[in-house]
Amino acid sequence: MTPWQSPIAPGISWYQEASMDRPTYPTLSESKAVDVAIVGGGFTGLQAAYHLAIRGTSVALLEAHRLGDGASGRNGGQFGTGQRAWPEELEKQVGFERSKALFEMAEGAKRYLLDFADEHGIDMDYMPGQINVAHKRGLERDYRANAEIAADRYDYPHLSFMDRAETAERLGSTRYYCGVRDAGTGHINPLKLLVGLARAAGSAGAQLYEMTKVARVQRQGNRIELLTATGTITADRVLLATNGYVEDLEPVTAAHIMPIGSFIAATEPLDDHPDVLSGGEAVADSRFVVRYFRKSKDNRLLFGGREVYSSKNPADTADYIRKQIVETYPALKDIQITHAWGGNVGITLPRQPFVREVLSGVTSIGGYSGHGVMLSNFCGKMYADRISGAPNGLDLLEALDVPRFPGGQRLRNPLLFLALTWFALRDRL
Repeated sequence: MTPWQSPIAPGISWYQEASMDRPTYPTLSESKAVDVAIVGGGFTGLQAAYHLAIRGTSVALLEAHRLGDGASGRNGGQFGTGQRAWPEELEKQVGFERSKALFEMAEGAKRYLLDFADEHGIDMDYMPGQINVAHKRGLERDYRANAEIAADRYDYPHLSFMDRAETAERLGSTRYYCGVRDAGTGHINPLKLLVGLARAAGSAGAQLYEMTKVARVQRQGNRIELLTATGTITADRVLLATNGYVEDLEPVTAAHIMPIGSFIAATEPLDDHPDVLSGGEAVADSRFVVRYFRKSKDNRLLFGGREVYSSKNPADTADYIRKQIVETYPALKDIQITHAWGGNVGITLPRQPFVREVLSGVTSIGGYSGHGVMLSNFCGKMYADRISGAPNGLDLLEALDVPRFPGGQRLRNPLLFLALTWFALRDRL
């Protein structure tokens, strides 16, 4: 059988080959009315669909392609800890109390996702441990402080500072100057999680439709209509969970969430290189264009570190990432790259999630900025909790100051390209 090639994301991922059978779902073939309609079949949309359905809410989810074709099924698989910024950085922007609340929300998201996978028997290849490493010598003071602040101010005792020798030993590489090891988190195969989540949502009664592109969202009286080529969904409420793939569907979301192409490669199993990440942790470094890597359960190196700030998909992903691998691990200069793939990550200007009612009854959630494995799942749950009248923390995210990207529709992409290219150049220098 020919592997599925996503029409919106280049390359066939290793996750697809390593994951269980990936079911297909029908295309919408008639018009219907539901309580809640969801646009987007990633983690946010599927979690919302599951939690609404188990409470007896009628819900239909529409995905333009296949479930998981976007970032949810193709990302780096790292959980991380807290929000996208370190808590002490966020504290400078929003104060200690709100920073602490946002940190605790993220810890709740972590616990929730592990419990969800366990409850539903989803083997998502969870492996414990993460390491954040510094590519500049001058960052040592910040890294030491990060571990101390997490324990003293945020009640998180799982971080430990690593000097250069310990960093080299744990990574199997002398490329980095120091690091912080996080024993309270881990990494997964995201497509396995997504497949299991979709099954859970379908079993709970959510109506899931693939290959059903929403052409327009419009309000008609007291109801909202989602227009597609094969039928119209009418609902009381709508969740836009498109993240980096909103395109021109909804202008407010498009002004606040920008797509960036992110790319990953997988090597053949590293059977002859036991020193590479001998403890099995995932790694992310301090560059603006983050390099992130980890070993899979079958001992491959999964290495991400290329970003593209235009709509063009590069043809040389494998060669480009091989150079980055060799910079970190010179002994892997002859290693075979077996898979190379990419897709769009949705980012916001302050790298904080975007949660907003963009039209009466229509809520948009996304912009996780590369930190979405836990937060996207939890945001979907929190949306369902809000609709059901249960306590939730979405207000914490709604209160974040997430401005539009400058430049308007015509200049937004060129300005973003210039800014991010400048930061990428600073990484090289």
